[in-house]
Amino acid sequence: MKLFRTTAIAILLLATMAGLASACPTCKESVAENGGNLVQGYFWSIIFMMSMPFLIFSGLSTMFYLDVRRARNRQALASANQKPWLADEAEALPVGSA
Repeated sequence: MKLFRTTAIAILLLATMAGLASACPTCKESVAENGGNLVQGYFWSIIFMMSMPFLIFSGLSTMFYLDVRRARNRQALASANQKPWLADEAEALPVGSA
């Protein structure tokens, strides 16, 4: 019931705000009136939006690489110390734990 109520409120908010989203920010008249500042703002917003997928992917890739490297280091340390129960613990640790 709570999910239904939350969904209904979200749909109601979207329906009431639809009038605000109908304005076109890239109209020719608006660009002509405001000059270069508006064009430069659009440029930087497009650059920011296009870079986000690459930044997210590289951040997640780095996190996974460091987790795998940390787990391998734990396994190597456990096998060097001849303590096999440490190797089992290192494999059982969840991703992201130090």
